[in-house]
Amino acid sequence: MLDEILHRNICRSRAIHTEEPDYLIRLSTRQTPEIFRTGCSDSRVPANVVAGLDPGEVFVHRNVVNFVHSPGMNLLSAPEFAVGTLNNRETIVCGHYGCGGVHAVCEDMSHGLAGHWLEPIRRLSARFRDDIGRNRRTNIREERLAELNVIDGRGRIAEPPFPRRAWRRRGGIVGSRPDPRAERRSVAGSRLHNYRRRHGARQERK
Repeated sequence: MLDEILHRNICRSRAIHTEEPDYLIRLSTRQTPEIFRTGCSDSRVPANVVAGLDPGEVFVHRNVVNFVHSPGMNLLSAPEFAVGTLNNRETIVCGHYGCGGVHAVCEDMSHGLAGHWLEPIRRLSARFRDDIGRNRRTNIREERLAELNVIDGRGRIAEPPFPRRAWRRRGGIVGSRPDPRAERRSVAGSRLHNYRRRHGARQERK
């Protein structure tokens, strides 16, 4: 497997060099993405590919279930570097349907240490039990929990003071509340949707 990956890397490098000789050199000398994106570790949801962007155009943070844990140092350091050093102009919280972690929560499945990581999603599920429980179909309940997780994450990622200060300096926010985008994605449909625009205002009032 490793030899195959190394071989593919060599082939890709040669192909890129043939098509655009200075591309890799240019990419190695600077990193100026305008977008910071946090999403799920799911291998089917690569940040730049689903957005139709090239390498170097998105600064990415990923974890299981796209859980935005505002006290966590891992997540805190990523947006701080993105906003404070790279001067990202857009912050995207992106979830997706068909998430294995969300499925595990809805089915009350045990996954060892991962189960501890999923505990906040279980609390979110309990908090919106009536909302989620309106649907008898399991896949619809899971999709609803994935949506609620994105909405919750959008609020949490704006809690630390450093993105607020950066956005305020650039005039990127109105008042004191940053407004990062919340998106969801269907793995099967490979379509990105602005969840805030379609559903966010109605759901956030709950």
